[in-house]
Amino acid sequence: MRYLKKFIDAMRIIVKNRKGFVGLILLLIPVSMAVAPNLIAPYNPWDIVDKPFLPPSSKHLLGTNDVGQDIFSELVYGSRISLLVGVSAAIAAVFIGTIVGLFTGFYGGLLDDILSTITDVMLLLPILPFMILMAALLGQGYQNIVLTIAVFTWPGIARLIKAQVMSLKNFPYIEAAKAYGASSMRLMFRHILPQIYPLIVAFVILRTGGAILAEAALSFLGLGDPTQKSWGGMIYWAMNSGAISSGRWWWIVAPGIMITITVEATALIGYAIEEYVNPRLKGE
Repeated sequence: MRYLKKFIDAMRIIVKNRKGFVGLILLLIPVSMAVAPNLIAPYNPWDIVDKPFLPPSSKHLLGTNDVGQDIFSELVYGSRISLLVGVSAAIAAVFIGTIVGLFTGFYGGLLDDILSTITDVMLLLPILPFMILMAALLGQGYQNIVLTIAVFTWPGIARLIKAQVMSLKNFPYIEAAKAYGASSMRLMFRHILPQIYPLIVAFVILRTGGAILAEAALSFLGLGDPTQKSWGGMIYWAMNSGAISSGRWWWIVAPGIMITITVEATALIGYAIEEYVNPRLKGE
């Protein structure tokens, strides 16, 4: 019940904020596609339903691809993988970053030095080339893409969480809990962590958009799972089939628009939560 109440409170924060409300409306588009694709898509995305390379029409809203599959149906069903990868990678990255930031900020000392050094090194790495290399080594598959994105996107989160923890651990109520004999784990997970929940939620939402972009980039490079439909995979197959040179721009533009809408939606919702956490942003 406590977590349900926090979720309801978070939704109220988002709806009351103009940016958050617009973001929530935009996010309903891909979420509706992912939740009920069979009610929106006119065909099974794997079925060959007509001749290849048909232009958009009333029968096929976005035409057909190089093998005769309905592109609009691909777009609808592709939202599932794109959102699943985005949310999973964001949660994994925020989880790692939160744990690292929590421990380094609370304990300091040698542990802080070791983990902070790892964080700094990770932040200095050119992310995209290393993500491509790791994804290529792990092989095709969206679980590998999730792992790759999480591994290279947690350091920035860890640094921000660490700063928050270092500030919170000196608050009087933490000192009082410590005086009553509360263990370090209880202090971290019972007293400090709940105070940064809104920030963690904002990170998850913001990183979801970034993860969707990363998935699209890796899938575009042929590192996605060819047995699954995703927006990035659609762009990859469109480029391989010469969609641009043959004038079939809608095959690439449609998934590009969906990626843009989803990323913009997550950014607006994330900013709304950030404004709630840091009221000074409202003035800016």
